[in-house]
Amino acid sequence: MRIFYYNHYKLVILLSQFKNKWNGAKGVSFKERLDSLKPQEPLRMRLEQATRRIHAQITKLDTTLTRLKDRDSSLFRKVVAALQIHDNQTALALSNEIAEIRKIVKIVSQAKIALEQIVLRLETVRDFGDLAVTLTPTVSIIKSIRSGLASIMPEAEHEISEISGLLSSILVDAGQLGGLSLNFEAANEDAEKILSEASAIAEQRMKEKFPELPIPPSSSEESQQT
Repeated sequence: MRIFYYNHYKLVILLSQFKNKWNGAKGVSFKERLDSLKPQEPLRMRLEQATRRIHAQITKLDTTLTRLKDRDSSLFRKVVAALQIHDNQTALALSNEIAEIRKIVKIVSQAKIALEQIVLRLETVRDFGDLAVTLTPTVSIIKSIRSGLASIMPEAEHEISEISGLLSSILVDAGQLGGLSLNFEAANEDAEKILSEASAIAEQRMKEKFPELPIPPSSSEESQQT
């Protein structure tokens, strides 16, 4: 019976600590706040900050996709025009450029879709406080997105790196507070599943929105025709 009361008391203390950490401790004097050299914001506020920053990145990626699609459409029209006058060399060069643009489009689309999934997860965390289970795979996804965008969008890579650091710090605080044992193996599987789904969705959207490239004849095919 004593063990039951002790465990119950310990649970109440942990829940009270978590509530204070999540919402921000109350009853702290102004002087105590000033004495803290680096005050930590409540987890909820830091999570909301991360969510806003991810939303901003989604908007930027969407703007980038619009610009790439416009460039793709412009080049596609030039390919058609070149083929109409039998300028196959120009058509081939333009087609190669379009192919490179579409590779970038897929990477950016996948990143945007994955970030949208992360936002949904973070919004769930705000509602139910299931921090560790949600954030562990989320941090892995963010790092993968950062790696994918590093060579094509350096400015986004920097911001996403900061978001990754913010989410990692929240995860560490949540783990220390609850004394949680994080299952990184399961989290990595979850992250890979989300990234794989994002890739499949991005590819499907590209098939729906981008016309198939006309293939200009090669030099050998032209010589055979003549």
